[in-house]
Amino acid sequence: MNIRPEAFQWYFYFIQERMAIFWKRYHWASAPYSEDDIFQSHKFTNVYRVLDRTTQALLRKVIYHPDASSLDAEDLLLNILLFKIFNREETRDALYQQFWFLGRESFDVAVLCWFLTSLQQQQAIFSSAYIMTGAVSLYQWTTKQETWLRMVEGEFIKQKKLRALVQAQSLEELYQIFCSCPLIGGFLGYQYAIDMNYSPVITFDENDFVKAGIGAMRGIKKCFVDLEWGSYEDAIRRTQANLPELQKKFWWNDFQPLPWRAPSLIDLQNCFCETDKYLRVKLPELSLGNVRIKQKFIEKKNSLDLIFPPKWGIVIDWR
Repeated sequence: MNIRPEAFQWYFYFIQERMAIFWKRYHWASAPYSEDDIFQSHKFTNVYRVLDRTTQALLRKVIYHPDASSLDAEDLLLNILLFKIFNREETRDALYQQFWFLGRESFDVAVLCWFLTSLQQQQAIFSSAYIMTGAVSLYQWTTKQETWLRMVEGEFIKQKKLRALVQAQSLEELYQIFCSCPLIGGFLGYQYAIDMNYSPVITFDENDFVKAGIGAMRGIKKCFVDLEWGSYEDAIRRTQANLPELQKKFWWNDFQPLPWRAPSLIDLQNCFCETDKYLRVKLPELSLGNVRIKQKFIEKKNSLDLIFPPKWGIVIDWR
């Protein structure tokens, strides 16, 4: 690997320091959680994707909600997809209060649009975390919510792509099914595939497939001089394959992982994205377009009680 050590070292620093911040907050330590001014001032996602608050809400309020046990496999995936389209816990709560869990037979776009448009007068219904395409020629309706809901109805219900997801033979096939749908590009397709894989319906290894997003590509470009030897995805795989050695090489080998779970390809992909953000401040001379970190760190005091897919076997019972 033809690395740029003055930048790549901060990738491993980010992994160690961001995880240390997580553990300090989990154990109710007092702020500041880091001596690093960049971490004190700016918001960064967790090393492990599953630890981020929106993913925790998906697990707790959709996938492993007690009521979800009555859903068949396709309806469970439908509710996961609906949560991720809006990607806001508050939108899910409002939909659940009004409609309970939605099913293929009860999926009424007109009713849902009426409710969501009314809700939109009181609060945002879409998250700003992902850039969501508003329309394409095949699905182009008055509102963004109707465009997306018509796509779900047309592609996943009528064309039975929910069934195709259930029958998929690999994580990459899940990704390809999502990418075959209008409005869903490579980044969202990969994210949605990972979200489905948290469920008891789909049980692939997260290390079977990876797709670099735009932010991760920027981070990789900063950490590697060139990629003549492979792709962005190869860079992520090689980083994972050599993670302990690289952490030791750059003297950031005090990383404290989740019990019995090393960071997977999706986690390391995400860390390249976050390292790109970190380096905008730490090494601004490596700028690749974006020159600042948009989101500031705001302390949230609500509980960090965690939930994981039971199939992972992770238990954290000490605080």
